[in-house]
Amino acid sequence: MKEGTKYQPLLEFLRDNNQDEVKLTFAEIEALIDSNLPDSARSQRAWWSNRRKGALQAEAWMEVGYRVEDVDFEQQQVTFRKPIIKPKVTRVSKKGLWNGELIKALRLHMNLTQTEFAQQLGVRQATVSEWENELREPSRSTSKHLQLVARMVGFTYGEENQNF
Repeated sequence: MKEGTKYQPLLEFLRDNNQDEVKLTFAEIEALIDSNLPDSARSQRAWWSNRRKGALQAEAWMEVGYRVEDVDFEQQQVTFRKPIIKPKVTRVSKKGLWNGELIKALRLHMNLTQTEFAQQLGVRQATVSEWENELREPSRSTSKHLQLVARMVGFTYGEENQNF
């Protein structure tokens, strides 16, 4: 998100918050951004969607790891939540097997779309989709690359909460 945009104060508030779930009223959000929310924010769920491209408001919460979990138009409040990702991992010796759920969990941990994740790995978006839907498995070299990326971003998994 560009510095100084209208929703930058919301981003900063959420970034500084250490809770997995944050509920804010529309009035509290307006106080943070020092501006009124558009009429569509008060009546259309789509305004609160977790899309990244072209929606400055969504970038404000998604960039710091939150997603809109619920919008209550009657109470005029929104619930932001950090995804709790507990992937199922099949253990094979000391390293994890990269299954679709684990790959998706890593991508979400990095707060990336499939396209953005694919660009980071140097593969096509369709390949990431095929991995996540378990239509294909990553090659051995790609699995090693995934392990390296997971270590770099502090992604942990499994019952023992071990790093890759």
